[in-house]
Amino acid sequence: MRQDDEALAVSVGDVELFRYVHRPSTPAFEGPKPYLHPVRTLAGDVVTAFRPHDHRWHKGVQMTATDVSGENFWGGVTYVRDRGYAALSNIGTMRHEEFEVDGARFDERLSWFTEEGERWVGESRSFTVRDVEDDSWTLDFATTMTNLRADPLVFGSPTTNGRELAGYTGFFWRGPRSFTDGTVIAADGGAGQEMMGKAARWLAFIGRHDEVDRWSTLLFLDHPDNKNTHWFVRSTPFAAVNPSFAFHDTVELAPGAALTLRYRLVVAGGEWDRAQLESYVEDHPW
Repeated sequence: MRQDDEALAVSVGDVELFRYVHRPSTPAFEGPKPYLHPVRTLAGDVVTAFRPHDHRWHKGVQMTATDVSGENFWGGVTYVRDRGYAALSNIGTMRHEEFEVDGARFDERLSWFTEEGERWVGESRSFTVRDVEDDSWTLDFATTMTNLRADPLVFGSPTTNGRELAGYTGFFWRGPRSFTDGTVIAADGGAGQEMMGKAARWLAFIGRHDEVDRWSTLLFLDHPDNKNTHWFVRSTPFAAVNPSFAFHDTVELAPGAALTLRYRLVVAGGEWDRAQLESYVEDHPW
């Protein structure tokens, strides 16, 4: 690992697997927060997008939230019931506080501040690189979010506010433009954008790269202890995957209460089919 004042980078051999930008230079409207970008396969192919023209607040892989008691930590416009998307003065900021590094794992403490400067959420995160194999590597991600307010915090999404099948919030990946119209495969025979709003133990996205004649596969696994996860997934008009923790229903945290979530992301070279995905999941249990 290499660390400076803005980012922490993790490499295997000559390949930088990812940069975790913990002190970003992000416009306030985009909801400043840490993010992973670029994320690469072991062959060096980039599998994340950064500030695409359609959603400037999408940055690689991020842990964030669209609606926290009316505050928007996602960035950009906010979905308002019976009104639609609107630019509001409610965009929060996530601020890095410190790292602890231990081998292939690093832990982070950070806080969530509203646009008015109130500290609402204390968060601890852990990132662990593991299972580096011939053509794939794995990132285990865990987060614990604690309500620091004297009032309950309610986590929601555009769907809980009235927009059908738009329940995005939480651990979010935005893929490269060339991954548009990529292939979606999910557990138990699931496939395609029909997985939008559905529950599944895992979901994979397969995309093709520009410039090089190669494919990559991203496999997302939901931890068995997570509650009420439903997938936000798009292959068109852009590539995105999000195991949302508040897709259809809000999640309330009492003062002082904490919510823990865990996810696994496998970054693989090549075009994995269903049999290969199922075999990998079986051979690499939580």
